[in-house]
Amino acid sequence: MTTASRIMLIALTALFTLAPFQPAAFAEEVNSVSGEMTFDITVDAPADAKVAKLWVPYPGDNVYQDISKVRVNGNYSYQGVYREKNTGNMMLYAEWSEPVKEQRKLTLTFNATSHLRAEKGAKQKENNIPSDIQPFLASSEHIPTTGKVKEAADKATKGKYSVGDKARAVYDWVVDNTYRDPNVVGCGLGEADRMLTQKGGKCADISSVYVAVARAAGVPAREVFGIRIGKDDGVSDMTKGHHCWAEYYLPGAGWIPADPADVRKAILEKKLDDKGAAEYREKFFQGLDPYRIALATGGRDYYLNPKQEGGPLNYFMYPYGEVDGKPMEWLAAQKDLKFKVTFKKDSAKAGIDNPVQVAGASVKQ
Repeated sequence: MTTASRIMLIALTALFTLAPFQPAAFAEEVNSVSGEMTFDITVDAPADAKVAKLWVPYPGDNVYQDISKVRVNGNYSYQGVYREKNTGNMMLYAEWSEPVKEQRKLTLTFNATSHLRAEKGAKQKENNIPSDIQPFLASSEHIPTTGKVKEAADKATKGKYSVGDKARAVYDWVVDNTYRDPNVVGCGLGEADRMLTQKGGKCADISSVYVAVARAAGVPAREVFGIRIGKDDGVSDMTKGHHCWAEYYLPGAGWIPADPADVRKAILEKKLDDKGAAEYREKFFQGLDPYRIALATGGRDYYLNPKQEGGPLNYFMYPYGEVDGKPMEWLAAQKDLKFKVTFKKDSAKAGIDNPVQVAGASVKQ
């Protein structure tokens, strides 16, 4: 071997040894995306309404995102940030406590940096599920774990015994047994039992199936309610960008992302067959793109803070409002409660390096 050949061999060895691991499905993804997100909300209530109330999901920092420079403006009588005690989710609450002649308006603006969620290869390191994770095995009105759901779980995880193997088996079963229905309003109602019959829905529906079937199989799971952020330079309209995905708890590793709904979205929009969908099936298990911000984690059929008068809320991802104690239509209806969401991408801060591996890291609470 010549001296030149030895030098080339050493250089190639160093390159492949030192290069950070990057999942193939994320080869084209940036490491992080930064920009400014703005929610412009209008409450169309009668001028003589005595009290109008508004709750808006208020994002916080976690291992995957950094939120800063939060600004709130509007013609409200009062506003404050509150935390829901069971989930830890935060919300911006505003109140108009007397009649007003003009429209009731609120603007929430914040800077956000979202990081690539790359937890590929996360392994189960323990067998026991901690006591504080046990509630994520529980059944609820929209996330049942008996009947049809339990039957689906038994079928999906037959021959699987570890939490990690079951989590993947449920993911594959959900991708194979649901489809994206573009006619569903907003992100859907997230009713797992109904979805097992109808099969078609959007992200909240498909994610609820994953969470319900996973729980029925003994895998702690929860939904993450969020919103996408723009990929293009400049300002993007993200008003229709709300999105729900799932996480499962891997003992000894933490909360791991899974998004079967985005697999079904890719299959529909790109007209993919099984072979074409394989890349997306791998991409969205134990890994997610950075073009999303989590607004709330977990929480179904629960009360906001301050407590709303309209009964338990199905889930908290869209703005929710009440006028004189009566709920406004909230599921992306854009009727009396209107909102527009924009994201102004900061190109200078868009990371183009290989993704940072955070396998086993859990979301900060």
